[in-house]
Amino acid sequence: MRFAITGPESSGKTTLAKELAEQNKGIWIPEFARFYLENLPTSYTISDLDKIAKGQLELWNKSTRSNLTFFDTEMLVMKIWSEFKYNSCSAFILKALENQSFDHYFLCRPDIEWEEDPLREHPEKREELFELYLNELIERKLPFTLVEGDLDARIRACQLVISNK
Repeated sequence: MRFAITGPESSGKTTLAKELAEQNKGIWIPEFARFYLENLPTSYTISDLDKIAKGQLELWNKSTRSNLTFFDTEMLVMKIWSEFKYNSCSAFILKALENQSFDHYFLCRPDIEWEEDPLREHPEKREELFELYLNELIERKLPFTLVEGDLDARIRACQLVISNK
């Protein structure tokens, strides 16, 4: 089973993905953007988004197969961020989004405290971004569960879905 953890920045995706992988003896696939941006000597541009998407896809393809895999990010994140920041999205990212396949999405509500990080940009826009994710998941008719509250509440909501798959 492949589970995508999605949502706006600083909404708990990484913490949740790691914890779910550990509790379920699965695999956690990290977010490539963090590795890429931490090693970028300048600010990123729209052209970097395709490089990040390609790196994420390579990371997915190189990952060990497991009965349960938890993906810290996915191409919906790339699409929404590209459109939000640059008002456009590349054909590469759109195609990657259409081709990705997950059994279920966990959408993280940004109802937790903002965690300061030099790679994060919009603490005041998390709710606006969340609505974009929610609308995309609904419009695309993708199976998803909204996760909110503290980590324990989020894990309980996810484990209920995982146990029924």
